[in-house]
Amino acid sequence: MRNPFLACAAVALTAAVLASCGSSADGNDPEAAGAQRPAASGPSVPGPSATTPTTPAPPAAPATEEPAAPGPSAPAATAEGPKTPSDEITPATGTFTKKQKEYLEDRVPKGMDPAAVLQTGQETCDKLRYLVKADRDTAVGAIATQEIPDAPAAVAGLCPQHQDLVDEAAYAYVDGTHAGKTLRPGVYRSASPTTSCSWQITGAGGKELASGTSDTGKSRKITIPKSARTFTSTGCYAWLAEGAKG
Repeated sequence: MRNPFLACAAVALTAAVLASCGSSADGNDPEAAGAQRPAASGPSVPGPSATTPTTPAPPAAPATEEPAAPGPSAPAATAEGPKTPSDEITPATGTFTKKQKEYLEDRVPKGMDPAAVLQTGQETCDKLRYLVKADRDTAVGAIATQEIPDAPAAVAGLCPQHQDLVDEAAYAYVDGTHAGKTLRPGVYRSASPTTSCSWQITGAGGKELASGTSDTGKSRKITIPKSARTFTSTGCYAWLAEGAKG
């Protein structure tokens, strides 16, 4: 389930991220390395502009004519297909730093501008930086739930100051059912739960050990005992470990 914090702040987050892309505080953006970012592909607000004619739209194409498939707006970090060799990864202008080249290795599809791939990673760092300032638990939860995809790789290569977020996310529980070796006894707190958050902990033979609900949207704490066999969470977004995570 999507984090309500991110859903409610989507417009503000997007605006802040786009603004920060022009001058990243991490010093690892394409401009800092001399690489140019791709231009925006369209206006941020849908609908006609002030100068758009008000003439009727042209008739639709015949049903037998298939429209052209839209291309991707940004490169996927895990895109399939042949990749550009590391010794051929160079920006149109300037140079990449060593860390940037390490991040781009095996990530740039053949024929794609490596600066565009780098921009995607930098935007991930920008989002994390914004979320940490707004609510740290939400930032960790967004990594654990993969709402911010490819965060571990981007952090390792472009913004290592956020490595603590990635490390903590590795010990988080996202909504769903967890059992067996994935269960780790300890105290956990919910990060940005919804008003329909509920959880259940069962032991041997399916015996219920603990359960609860929360309709306030406020963080709650639970304890997963050593005797637990399953832990099920719904609408709680993510549970973050308290204290030691070993």
